[in-house]
Amino acid sequence: MTHDDVIQAIVNTIRDVPGIRALFLSGSYGNGLADEYSDIDFVLVSEDGATDAVAEAWRNAVEKTGEIVLWWDRTTVPVLINAITEDWTRTDVIILKPDQMGRQTKDALKPLFDHDNIYDTLKDAAPKPGPDLKRFRYEVEEFIRILGLLQLAVGREEYINGVLGVSLLRSKLVNLLIEETDAPNRGGILHLNRLITEDQKQVLISLPPAVPERDAMISAHLAYAAAYLPRARRRAERLGMEWPERFEAVTWSRLEKTLSIRRPYD
Repeated sequence: MTHDDVIQAIVNTIRDVPGIRALFLSGSYGNGLADEYSDIDFVLVSEDGATDAVAEAWRNAVEKTGEIVLWWDRTTVPVLINAITEDWTRTDVIILKPDQMGRQTKDALKPLFDHDNIYDTLKDAAPKPGPDLKRFRYEVEEFIRILGLLQLAVGREEYINGVLGVSLLRSKLVNLLIEETDAPNRGGILHLNRLITEDQKQVLISLPPAVPERDAMISAHLAYAAAYLPRARRRAERLGMEWPERFEAVTWSRLEKTLSIRRPYD
């Protein structure tokens, strides 16, 4: 089935279920950025919310699109059901009561059916949030903390764990690059190409891979530190965030004392 066929089959099955008031596409299908690899996100409005009966009705609808091979029923979030069918079509639904729709916005939803015209009552768009300085400071401090753990990984010869450290540093750098571009509609974890610039992509491409060997592990940590910390400091200055100066300084001092390595940037 195509995604359009999947959507229509679900609509046809659930539209007239008692207590179901509306169904919207959300995520990339709601904002118009979907491609052939996208999952299909829904917001389902039910008079009684995410009850067992509504969950069963939703399962019945998804089964019309193919054999369900993964079914997470309100496992991680009490209103969320995730499913994957045999052809690896991925569907997610959030089940809300009508009075829980206040945080939804028109620009993020596409109505499939709406018995009570709920869509007309929604705000056009959510206000754009400003920079989260508390979160950014945590990201910077966590980067420095992971960098500082390099001495432990080397001392214990935990080179496999050192690979994990490089991966964590890389994830922090990716987060920073996305924050720099301030791209809207960031999508899920598998979206990156449209969120960062070509120059930023080259920064990531140029960095060494994570290899479970002593010298390679040290070199990779230093390369990521050189790529991340000066950029993060510049962003902190622009945002007026106090830099964790003392923490960074003692971390480099400790790394120089234990591993004879120095800060790879001015």
